[in-house]
Amino acid sequence: MALIYLIRHGRAAAGFTDNIDPGLDDLGKAQAEDAASALQEHLPLSLVSSPLMRAQETTSPLADRTQQPVAIETRIAEIPSPGLSLAERGPWLNEVMAGRWSEQSEDLQCWRAKLLQCLLEQEVNTAMFSHFVAINAALGLAMGTDEVFLFRPDNGSITIVDNAGGKLNLVTRGEEAKTKVN
Repeated sequence: MALIYLIRHGRAAAGFTDNIDPGLDDLGKAQAEDAASALQEHLPLSLVSSPLMRAQETTSPLADRTQQPVAIETRIAEIPSPGLSLAERGPWLNEVMAGRWSEQSEDLQCWRAKLLQCLLEQEVNTAMFSHFVAINAALGLAMGTDEVFLFRPDNGSITIVDNAGGKLNLVTRGEEAKTKVN
């Protein structure tokens, strides 16, 4: 069994409908430092990041402190929205978030299955720097629910699951954001 610390990236310098791959703004960098401080008491941890810049930049403070390499893992990246313009992404995501996984496209269900596979493959305690929908998908799998949207993980928050017995189990839900999802 491994404990998996799912860290939502710090606040991005641009929103989901403004930029495909923004880095962190100043608050996001501070949130990344706070997450690194919180995770230090749980070391040693393997470090894994989504390939997106905001997740990698959130990983950096902990990687720098521990002098560890960071594995890049595409299966914990942002929910895929291929072929959609930036303007189309917001309404599309709102529709997805209001639904159930069983109602989503085969591509999105496949993305969720690959995320689960990635989490179940972890053999040591791991810090995974990921995204809002991916963390919701993991939480839903751990809770056995088909709902896409379960909570608003705050930027820099840490949700903990374990993979005992070949399934995900919720240990602790991360801090919830005070803002609403559009």
